[in-house]
Amino acid sequence: MLLAIDVGNTNVVIGLFSQEALTGQRSPFERQSFLPENAFGLLAHWRISTQTSRTADEYGVILRSLLSSVGVSEKQVAGSIVCNVVPPLDPVLRKAVETTCGIEPLLVGPGVDTGVKVCYDPVEEVGPDRVVNAAAAFHIYGGPAIVVDYGTATTFDAVSAEGHYIGGAIAPGVGISMEALFSRAARLRRIELKPPIKAIGSSMTESLRSGILYGFAGQTDEMVRRFQSELGSEAKVIATGGLAELIAPETRTVQHINPWLTLQGLKIIWDRQKQL
Repeated sequence: MLLAIDVGNTNVVIGLFSQEALTGQRSPFERQSFLPENAFGLLAHWRISTQTSRTADEYGVILRSLLSSVGVSEKQVAGSIVCNVVPPLDPVLRKAVETTCGIEPLLVGPGVDTGVKVCYDPVEEVGPDRVVNAAAAFHIYGGPAIVVDYGTATTFDAVSAEGHYIGGAIAPGVGISMEALFSRAARLRRIELKPPIKAIGSSMTESLRSGILYGFAGQTDEMVRRFQSELGSEAKVIATGGLAELIAPETRTVQHINPWLTLQGLKIIWDRQKQL
């Protein structure tokens, strides 16, 4: 089995895959759909908070517990791949995987063949998660493509028709934008984020839901419009990230919603290393 670990600034998403290699075939998916979990052999997935204060032993205990929860022994894990945007956690996670599963994980970064050419200057400044998403988008949907990732930051990434990662844009994410608003506006209270009843909110809660969801949906549509003017109007638009299933349906431009795009990208890159 393959243990894929996607480390973000807010959450760590962990996926357990079967070891069968992918066929490389692209599948057609309609608007607001996403790949079934078992389409890539994704057997289980978990989300935990990112904490740099945790030791390798603590992460190891978490990994053992998660694997045990689905009846899997750590000895059944034959490979591991890590995408990490929090550099201090690199040695911690490497040791956690090594001591838990007895294998050395592959850390995605410069020098790892992802299947996409990175056109970014300098290449070290692009987050590995953005490259992994680009690889997944191109492999699954073809190019040109635009990936919208609703994470700690909202990132917009562009993949050319040839499969080159050519850059993108970074904006404050939904969560940190909400926290900034609530911390600076004394009369506003935290709310459960869900679709509003209508655009013109008749209460504070509905006004906040409208502004946040429709505001970020509008941001997505405008950024996609500008990207497509440079990439070409045929560019596919894929949304991923923890809030993709909430925000993307309110947009006019997102064609595919795939919450597991980054994990699937890690599986694609892992299989690629085995085939080189």
